[in-house]
Amino acid sequence: MPYYRSAGEIPRKRHTQFRSPEGGLYAEELMGVEGFSSDSALLYHRHLPTAIVNAEVVEDHRGPLTPNHPLMPRHFRTQDLKSESQQEIDAVTGRRTLFGNNDVTIAFAVATSPSPLYRNAAGDELIYVQAGSARIETIYGALDVADGDYVVLPTSTTYRVLPHGETRLYILEATGHIGPPKRYLSAKGQFLEHAPYCERDQRGPGEPLIVDGTDVPVLVRHRAGLTRFTYANHPFDVVGWDGCLYPWAFNIRDFEPITGRVHQPPPVHQTFEGPNFVVCSFCPRKVDYHPLSIPVPYNHANVDSDELMFYVGGNYEARKGSSIGLGSLSLHPSGFTHGPQPGAAEASIGVDYFDETAVMVDTFRPLELGEAAGACEDPAYAWSWSGRGPG
Repeated sequence: MPYYRSAGEIPRKRHTQFRSPEGGLYAEELMGVEGFSSDSALLYHRHLPTAIVNAEVVEDHRGPLTPNHPLMPRHFRTQDLKSESQQEIDAVTGRRTLFGNNDVTIAFAVATSPSPLYRNAAGDELIYVQAGSARIETIYGALDVADGDYVVLPTSTTYRVLPHGETRLYILEATGHIGPPKRYLSAKGQFLEHAPYCERDQRGPGEPLIVDGTDVPVLVRHRAGLTRFTYANHPFDVVGWDGCLYPWAFNIRDFEPITGRVHQPPPVHQTFEGPNFVVCSFCPRKVDYHPLSIPVPYNHANVDSDELMFYVGGNYEARKGSSIGLGSLSLHPSGFTHGPQPGAAEASIGVDYFDETAVMVDTFRPLELGEAAGACEDPAYAWSWSGRGPG
């Protein structure tokens, strides 16, 4: 949970007169979740944030989803995802859908150009920067991000992504809110001592951007689809804000792994929770130190969830012997018992350190496959444990 912050100019008391040097009232905007009963931020605009001059329907770029049927473990290579044309691709309209269900849509973008101003009013977004770097400008201020950064963008945050060269982004679009697991937090929202990261690891936006402009388009995702509003004034006209609701970044290298004498289950790696899904970070770490331990995972059936692993660094020990590499995604669905590749368990005995880095998403409803998954699937993966397939 982000802690209280303030940036720019704000009055001493909320909901009181706050005037510009010219004498006009600044316009308040309360950004709050769960009605008025949870976290919020209060922003002060130079112009009315409600002033729109046009609204038009925009075709949704997500595309259809296909069930994982026949049910199979699958492997996808995001490193094979290329632009379908030579045109510049941005981090919003250039998203290609990999997976989705009623709780989350998972997309990938190879961004090379600035995105339009965008606001997801249907849920929080979590962006993982797999490679490259970018500046994310938001209504609160800017965040500079690079490889290994997670970025949490609360619902209805207006933002745009300015990549520095080619930037590869793994994007979760939730239908609710994403934050640290509740078990890491005190009743007042402070990270507890057993949490694998804390407030010192979180980065919030800098000072407000205070951008001028008129007739500014903003693409908005909402529950019925996509609409492009045209605002009379630029949304980044905020002179100050305060509160506990704002975008923030956290680098996976700052996650402190929890280890034990024998193999630890995935919940010790949990980093975020969302509506009916969790996100875990598998980081370089000392591994099991019982004299008879087997460091790689045991075979397991996730009876209530689909497991999606994104391999982003090092060498993932349990997948040695398969075609999985950096940029790969493995999907092990509920109904399929999965585990290490043949020989990996024996080979791991005596190993005391793993240099792997991976981002795992476990969903409690089945993941269906999007267009991008079909474009980068490795059809041989399902048979990698047996060494032979149909026919």
